[in-house]
Amino acid sequence: MASQDTEEADNLPAVTGVRSVDFAVSVLLILFSALMAYDNWRTGISWDVGGPQAGYFPFYLSLIMGIAALYGAVKCVITPDPAVFVTRSQLKRVSQMFVPTVLFVVVMQWLGLYVASFILVAGFMIAIGRIAVWKSLLTAAVFTVTMFVIFEIAFDVIMPKGPLEALLGY
Repeated sequence: MASQDTEEADNLPAVTGVRSVDFAVSVLLILFSALMAYDNWRTGISWDVGGPQAGYFPFYLSLIMGIAALYGAVKCVITPDPAVFVTRSQLKRVSQMFVPTVLFVVVMQWLGLYVASFILVAGFMIAIGRIAVWKSLLTAAVFTVTMFVIFEIAFDVIMPKGPLEALLGY
């Protein structure tokens, strides 16, 4: 049964092809290279009395990266590539991890690292791992308390805190 589901998932239509993703990444790299080249040009790209100015090497590295990205973009336009980058089922699986992780980063700003981590770990275990709720909550609690002890008590590292930590005096 599982192999049949896998075969059906592999036969789903593609969301996008390799060529379009390669082209988009190449364009982004060209834009980033241009930005870096301009910024380093403003800093100074010539030789000074003491040697190269601060922007000399980064400027030329950004030019090399830009040329390589331009080559990649041209190659994408010239060479047809029917290869599938991601199917709908693959995109769904990636989204199941990506969306909660982005929400974790956003929620951490208000609830703090430890409460957000508890929610993320428990949520992943329950929703994706299909692990019993009590095991998921226990594991998330042990993980969060361990993280708290390591970062806050043992190493005294400043981490984002929320209302619970303030209530506990941290």
